[in-house]
Amino acid sequence: MSSELAPLNIRPVWLKIVYFAYLHYGTILGTYYLLTAAQWKTILWTYLLLLSATHGIAVGAHRLWAHRAYKAKLPLRLLLAFDQTLTFQKDIYDWVRDHRIHHKYSDTEYDPHNATRGFFYSHIGWLMIKKSDKVIAKGKELDLSDLEQDPVVWYQRKYYWYMAPFLAFIFPAMVPWYFWSEQFKVSWYLCSIFRLCVTLHGTCLVNSAAHIWGSKPYDKNIKPVETSWVAHISHGEGWHNYHHVFPWDYKAAELGSYYGNWNTAFIDFMAKIGWAYDLKSAPLDMVKKRGERTGDGTKLWGWGDEDMDKEDVCKAKN
Repeated sequence: MSSELAPLNIRPVWLKIVYFAYLHYGTILGTYYLLTAAQWKTILWTYLLLLSATHGIAVGAHRLWAHRAYKAKLPLRLLLAFDQTLTFQKDIYDWVRDHRIHHKYSDTEYDPHNATRGFFYSHIGWLMIKKSDKVIAKGKELDLSDLEQDPVVWYQRKYYWYMAPFLAFIFPAMVPWYFWSEQFKVSWYLCSIFRLCVTLHGTCLVNSAAHIWGSKPYDKNIKPVETSWVAHISHGEGWHNYHHVFPWDYKAAELGSYYGNWNTAFIDFMAKIGWAYDLKSAPLDMVKKRGERTGDGTKLWGWGDEDMDKEDVCKAKN
């Protein structure tokens, strides 16, 4: 028996269990209000919050702070820190530490959400129990000096429990209630609870489904896979086999367009206005050679396909 499947010392975190139970109960009500009572402005506001939260996790905590795949000027770092706080998914420092452990020890007993333990555990179960001593020990060994030197990260960490409850729960519900007289219960269960639950599962699917169901064009020897439907839900984080092979690529995918990857479009826009710079990307030859050497032989739309726009290839090489 692999040590990856050694029995867990399950220590429930009851506060999180109760929170998740309420979140899902509230999401049922939020869905009902979405279909029956919410004003169109409230629905639009909820979508904008979802989009912002996705950017906070994927563009900010993930691609910028966890992988340093590009650099961002202060206005963009402030915006992404604000968006990440909307998600109520721990502060940036904690989120990045857990994610770096995940990449360094992916799908082993040191991985916080080890997918070899099954879908539920890697999806949300790991959040309901205390971390193992082994995971905690590996987290303490990581070099997180880059985060410690970023004042935006440290300001958010220092004041997180003052800001996060307001930004994640109160602020989203207050805007429709105050500005266009939406019923507060509709605002609360749709803009706050429903949105938080959708964002949570969109993030968690990358840890679970994108490590279980899909193809492995770049490395057939690892668990992460290419899962297009997860990519669409998360706006670009489902091209996971590629991402684990080239974690420093700011696109988190090889695709030459924004198909299934609106997060990359956002970063490119930020680069055009000068807020993002030093975007790192894997060269075409490196991607091809790695796929030929260790991939499973599957082919996805992307690099080298006949219908790929030549201008996209030139831009990506630059």
